[in-house]
Amino acid sequence: MSVDGQGRSHWFDDEAGPVVRPYAMTRGRTTSPAQHRLDLIAVVVTEPDAGDPETDPTLSPEHVEIVGLCRTAPQSVAELATELDLPIGVVRVLIGDLVHAELVHVTRPVPPAELPDESILRDVINGLRAL
Repeated sequence: MSVDGQGRSHWFDDEAGPVVRPYAMTRGRTTSPAQHRLDLIAVVVTEPDAGDPETDPTLSPEHVEIVGLCRTAPQSVAELATELDLPIGVVRVLIGDLVHAELVHVTRPVPPAELPDESILRDVINGLRAL
């Protein structure tokens, strides 16, 4: 916080610009209507028939940026948080909003319980080598 010549305080850093608190970007929400459990490695993909998010007045600049990043290439939740320089919780809420607006969809990783057992894979490799 800095103080100007008239004694008023400003919430900005001269080098960083205005400071926006993360909860302001999500309007104080910690979840969104369509939010599921979004793992860090869940992949976010722009819907093929998604319109231009910039024309939607309900979307924030961060929403628009997420759609733009995912339009060039699918991005993981962790990658989006890094690119936007935002906390992961905020990014999850924003992605949930975009899923609800049908601008993106999320591909979740395979749960560990559904992955094949390593010993089975070794047996298959050994069987193939024996042929």
